[in-house]
Amino acid sequence: MKNLKDVPDQYLETLKERAKKSRAYTPHQSVGIQLAELLEDPKHISLYIKLAKNHDGAFLLKLGKEIKERRHIENKGAYFMKVLQASDLNKKS
Repeated sequence: MKNLKDVPDQYLETLKERAKKSRAYTPHQSVGIQLAELLEDPKHISLYIKLAKNHDGAFLLKLGKEIKERRHIENKGAYFMKVLQASDLNKKS
């Protein structure tokens, strides 16, 4: 096995660039990534992907855009979850 120091710098740079590109293969993955960007919450991408898998993607994106426009909200991800939960409870009633 080669030592990591022996690997050309150009190859390591290529790997870093590849890591930055999105690898969304399904529509719900794409919606989840967009939601994380809208809500400025990159730590919880997997949560948003799971939500997009179980909910309407257009509705989630619309809600995310509305929340993004509200400037007074500090934690947009938490507020999004609260509003989503309230809308789910209204649908079931």
